[in-house]
Amino acid sequence: MYSMDFRQRAVAYKDEGHTFEELKNAFNIPPETYYQWKKRLQNGYYQKVFVRERKRKIDKDELRQAIAEKPDAYLYELAEKFNCTESAVFYALKKLKITRKKSTLPITKSLKSNVLNIQRG
Repeated sequence: MYSMDFRQRAVAYKDEGHTFEELKNAFNIPPETYYQWKKRLQNGYYQKVFVRERKRKIDKDELRQAIAEKPDAYLYELAEKFNCTESAVFYALKKLKITRKKSTLPITKSLKSNVLNIQRG
């Protein structure tokens, strides 16, 4: 992929009066590429297009803040807060790469109850 600066320099080089042979030696591009680049530069094809994100019911920042305030909130609690469904909250959290908190503590049984069960036997 050629940079925008490279394309502009190649088109300007040819427009200065150089031949296609000189253009090929200097920039290693064929005449067809020159014509495509020139046409696109004239039509504004390479101008950056800003993509606006559509308005959503669940604001990402507000959802992050709600999770920070109460990390153990249930989906239905968040759904009530944002006036939407639980699945909408689930997918919004998934997009933000926020997962449910998993317990890292091991579940241990009481040794005393095991000993009593063995003795009763």
